Parts: sequence; C-alpha cells; structure tokens
Amino acid sequence: MRYVVTGAAGFIGSQLAGALVEAGHDVVGIDCFTESYDPAEKEENARGLDVRRLDLAEEALDLDGVDGVFHLAAQAGVRSFGDVFPVYVRQNLLVTQRVFDTCARAGVRVVFASSSSVYGEAEAYPTAEDTPPSPISPYGITKLGGEHLARSYALAFGLDAVVLRYFTVYGPRPRPDMFFRRVCEALLVGSTFEIYGSGEQSRSFTYVADAVAATVAAMERGERGSLYNVGGGQEATMLESIAALEGIAGRTLDVHHVGVAKGDVSRTSADVSRIRGALGWEPQTLLGDGLAAMWAWASARVAAG
Repeated sequence: MRYVVTGAAGFIGSQLAGALVEAGHDVVGIDCFTESYDPAEKEENARGLDVRRLDLAEEALDLDGVDGVFHLAAQAGVRSFGDVFPVYVRQNLLVTQRVFDTCARAGVRVVFASSSSVYGEAEAYPTAEDTPPSPISPYGITKLGGEHLARSYALAFGLDAVVLRYFTVYGPRPRPDMFFRRVCEALLVGSTFEIYGSGEQSRSFTYVADAVAATVAAMERGERGSLYNVGGGQEATMLESIAALEGIAGRTLDVHHVGVAKGDVSRTSADVSRIRGALGWEPQTLLGDGLAAMWAWASARVAAG
C-alpha cells in the first residue's frame, strides 16, 4: 500500500512512518518543520524516511496513487492561550480542513489524530467516546474542531475518515516540552524540575508503539466514520510517574511545585472497550517498561552529546 503520513518528522508521526516502512508499505512523509522546536531534532527523527517539506496550509497535497492518509500534523500542547492561538488555528484547523478536502475529492481514506484534550474535565472515568466533549484549552478546542470537520466532510462529500483520540502518548524521541523527557533530562543533569500544581494530576499514559499499532489498525480495519480512544492500560499521577523514573534511574529528582497550568486537566482515563471490540487493539506496554525505554533513550542521547 502507498500511504501519506503528515507530521512525519514529529514524535508519533516519525515512528508511525518507520513502522509502515518496516511492514513493507510505500510511505511518503510530509512535514513543514516548524520552529516549535529545533528542526535538527525533526531531521534526526526523519532520517531514513522519505519526508518532504510542505506547508499544508498553503501548498497542495498530492494524493495520486495514494491508498490512505495518516493526518498527524498539528501544533501540540495545551498551553495554547494568548498570542500563540493563531498558530493553533492555522496548523490544527486550516491544515486539517485542507487535508480533508483533498482526501474527499480523491476518495482516499484518512485517519485523523485527535486528542483526549477534547474531553476536558470529563463527566466520568474511565472516559468512553460517547462522553460529551468539553475542552478547556484552545488546543483541545481546535482538535474537537478537526473532528467536526471530519464529520461535516463525510456528510457533505463522502469523506472516509476514522478519528483517534490519543491519551498522553510517551516514549523515545518526544518533543522537548513533553513531561517525561523533561523529567529524564533533569535527572540526568541534576537540575530542579518544576511541576505544575500538586503533581496529583493523573494520566492514562500510552506508549508510542502501542499508539502506532492502534493507528495502523484504524486505517486497515476501522469502520468508516468511527471514533476510537487510544489509551494506556495504566493510569498514574505525575508524582507516581516521577517516583517510577527515579527508581529506574537510581537518582532523586529535586521537584519544585509551581502554579497550575491554564488549560490542564486533573485526570484522563481511557475507556478502550470500543477499539478493543472493533479492532482487537489494547495497550501492550506496562508503564514501567515504557519508562525504562524512555530513560534508556534519554541517557544515550545525553551520553552522545
């Protein structure tokens, strides 16, 4: 099969593209290499992959001979208020509308990466897909907007779309701003780590290889118009996660508490009954094993300079 992966130089996108290539598929990666973090890191992520520089907000996506599109390109992070908001609108709404429009016209299936951020402070835990969304960050609002665009293009133009709501994906090669990477780097250099709020916020942490497997399954077997949670099997608080990493590292982290982050939620917990029943997917990686892989990656990176 021939697939396009948008955001192919990013954390999840690069590992999805690599997994598809290893499975024997022809993969074209698309990334605009924004300055949201060091483009050199993205270049490293994309090494060995066919990743083309393209700004999807302005340039056309060529789907000639393509069997499916994995749309992962986005401006990530819930700290999305203020002056950065137009960037989220451009990258998460305008780009997504243009991708969906192109896919609909070409008759090509698209798997869209949404987020658990659409739930906000959810009504129930674990949270099922039929829970009314109520995002509390501009990021979550733009992700929910992408879901609405998928539905509107399906109704108006027959778009074949499957939507995935990722829950706090972690693992090797994360963005510099991501929680576990910052913890690992602070442990490695012995610096103080600033944590937002009490640290009792809990997350349904999802290992990146598990998220990739769910994403591929959605393309191959997901029902047209379906929506699935993709969440880890273990929920843990931030402080519990730090303690687990301290045990793996054999070091103690100097934690300093700062104010609660705007747009952050107190808990996420994924009900994955739907994707388990429909696609036979469920998370395979225990949090301790995933954190050990994360620590090994971070340690090797620091050792290599």
